[in-house]
Amino acid sequence: MSRSIVRQSKFRHVFGQAAKAEQSYDDIRVSKVTWDSSFCAVNPKFLAVIVESSGGGAFLVLPLSKVGRVDKNYPLVIGHSGPVLDIDWCPHNDNILASGSEDTTTMVWQIPDHTPCRPISEPIVVLEGHSKRVGIVKWHPTARNILLTAGSDNLIIIWNVGTGEPLITMDDHPDLIYNVSWNYNGSLFCTTCKDRRLRVCDPRKREVVATNFEEPIALLELDTSNGVLLPFYDPDTSMVYLCGKGDSSIRYFEITEEPPYVHYLSTYSSKEPQRGMGFMPKRGVDVSKCEIARLFKLHERKCEPIIMTVPRKSDLFQDDLYPDTVGPDPALEPEEWLDGRDEDPILISLRDGYVPPKSRELKVSKKNVLDSRPAPRRSLSAVDGSSLPPQLLEKLVEEIQSLKATVLSQEKRICDLENKLSKYTNGTV
Repeated sequence: MSRSIVRQSKFRHVFGQAAKAEQSYDDIRVSKVTWDSSFCAVNPKFLAVIVESSGGGAFLVLPLSKVGRVDKNYPLVIGHSGPVLDIDWCPHNDNILASGSEDTTTMVWQIPDHTPCRPISEPIVVLEGHSKRVGIVKWHPTARNILLTAGSDNLIIIWNVGTGEPLITMDDHPDLIYNVSWNYNGSLFCTTCKDRRLRVCDPRKREVVATNFEEPIALLELDTSNGVLLPFYDPDTSMVYLCGKGDSSIRYFEITEEPPYVHYLSTYSSKEPQRGMGFMPKRGVDVSKCEIARLFKLHERKCEPIIMTVPRKSDLFQDDLYPDTVGPDPALEPEEWLDGRDEDPILISLRDGYVPPKSRELKVSKKNVLDSRPAPRRSLSAVDGSSLPPQLLEKLVEEIQSLKATVLSQEKRICDLENKLSKYTNGTV
C-alpha cells in the first residue's frame, strides 16, 4: 500500500479574507482607461487609486485610516493633462509618489500627512523625456531618488529625481514594453515586451545581458482567461500572488529552489471581478494577527482590502513568519549607484511592529536650470550690483530678509490652519 508524502510548508494553510464592509473604501470612481497597470499603489501610510477625471488625469490619495465612504468632493491629485496610467510610491519616503501619464510626462508628488483642503496640483518635479505616453514608473529598490520610466516610444529612461535630470536612456526594445521589474538590489531589471521576449538589462552598462531563454523551469496553465495577470512577489516568504484583471480570484504559490520549483497553495475567490490591485509592503502588515500579506482589490466603485493570514494559536511574535524585512532607508546615494556600486536593501525587524515616520520633504535642486533660460531683459537704468553704494546694498539685503520672514510666517500659518481644519473634518476634534 503506497502512502503519499505531503510536502512540509508553513504556508500550506494560508487563507485570504476580505475586510469587513466598514473597513473598505467606498464611492471611488476607478479609472476606466484602457491600460494594463494595477491602477493602485499602497504603503503603510496611504492608499492611492487612479480615478476617472474630466479635463485631464487624476488620482486619489487617502490615509489608510480613512475607511468608509469617500466624499465626492475629496481633493484629488491633479496636474496631468492626459489620463494617469501608472503610479508608484517611493520605497524610501512614504509621502513621495510618482505618476506616469498619457501626456508623455512623469510627475513626482509630495503628499502631506494631513488631509488637504484643496486639490494638489503642483508636483515637486516634472520629468520630460518621452515622446509618447508614459505607462510604467518604477522606483529603484535601494538607491535614493532613482526612478525608472518606460513609454510607448519603447524607451526606458532612468532619472535622478533629486536633480530632475535623466541619467540613462535605453532603446533596446523594438516594440511596446509591457512591464518592468528591478531585481532585489537594483543592479539589473527585467522587462516583458510585445515581441514576446523577456529581457534582463544592466542599466549602467546600457545593454541587455540575457534574452531568449530556452526553457522555463516550471510551466503552469491557470485557465483560459485572456485577462492580464498582475503578479506580486514576496521575497520574505518566497510566495507569489497572481491576480487577473477582470478575474474574481487571487491564486498564490510558493517558490522553492528544488523541483518542481512552483507549488500551488490555494485560491482566494469572490463574486466581483477586480479592476486592479495594490500590494502592501511587508512593513505595513499586522504582525499581531499573523498577517503575511495585504492586497487592495479595486472594484468598479470601491477598494477592498484582502488579508492573507497564517493560522497560529499563539499570540507571540512569530519569528519564522517574519524575518527581517526591507526598511524605508536607502542603502545608496544616486551617485554611488551610477558609479557601479550595489548594496542589498537595509533590513528592519517587525518584532515591535512598524510606525511610519512623519513626512520628510524631498528637495529637488535642478542642475544648470538658469542656463536653459533666456537672459532677463534689463532696463536702461539698471546698474551693476558691484557699483551700488554699501548703504543701498545693506538696505536691499534687509528688505529681502524681511520679505522671506513674512513669507515663512504666512506659510506656517496656512499649514496650521490646514491641520486644524483636517482635524475637524476627520472628527478628531
